[in-house]
Amino acid sequence: MSSLPDIIGRDSAISFPMLGDFMINPPSGIRIFGREIYFYGILIALGFILAILYCSRHAEDFGIRPDDLYDMLLWLIPLSIAGARLYYVVFRWDWYRLHLREIPAVWEGGLAVYGGILAGVLVGFLFCRRRKIPFPAMLDLMSFGILIGQILGRWGNFFNREAFGAETDLFCRMGLTASDGTTVWVHPTFLYESLWNLIGLLILIFYVKKHRRYPGQCALFYFFWYGIGRFWIEGLRSDSLMIAYTGLRVSQLLSLMLALGSGIILFINRRKTWQTTKT
Repeated sequence: MSSLPDIIGRDSAISFPMLGDFMINPPSGIRIFGREIYFYGILIALGFILAILYCSRHAEDFGIRPDDLYDMLLWLIPLSIAGARLYYVVFRWDWYRLHLREIPAVWEGGLAVYGGILAGVLVGFLFCRRRKIPFPAMLDLMSFGILIGQILGRWGNFFNREAFGAETDLFCRMGLTASDGTTVWVHPTFLYESLWNLIGLLILIFYVKKHRRYPGQCALFYFFWYGIGRFWIEGLRSDSLMIAYTGLRVSQLLSLMLALGSGIILFINRRKTWQTTKT
């Protein structure tokens, strides 16, 4: 029996019963000068732009000079994309080892969030160490940008008809109708994650940032919040990256570790106050 991702294609019609009895069939991209440009890539690029605009405007709130932020982003953006792609390819190696030419084709989809986060954090750490910038403060600032990128990036999965969940009959289900007329009703996990991240961003902006007592607190909240949400959502997905020979979902395991680790640190630091002048 074929898996859901194999049955559903980019030409599948989309419906949401809770919004009414109608279907939409948005294109997965646009053609420019004879080349298909997918909305997946456009939305990721837009996410980067909005994240940069927000972070540059608020950099000084965290004691970061905008010029230092821009210099870091010259390294962070391409290396984060490379890290996200490498992470995805490693856990899909059974397919990519037979299609080596497809490895660089990020515009087709296939970027793993955790690969991008890990690469971005590593680049940020090395950059801050070289420039003698407080890394926890930079990580706080980056957490806002990461969430903005994730909120928009997940809608690229909507246009690609991917990253959806298992079949369900819940009221919030999404219908995917294939070209042969077959309809499957699935969890719109891309939507769950986008909304979860939006709520997290609002909490960061209107509460955590205002009550920030030490460098790194915003980043810890991001890791805790995202870890909880991704652990839940990943369990619903039908296309998870798996750890070979174990049957374990790699992103679900990482999410659990991330949520537990950051949650414990937040609890330990719950009464911590600034030991130096607040920036």
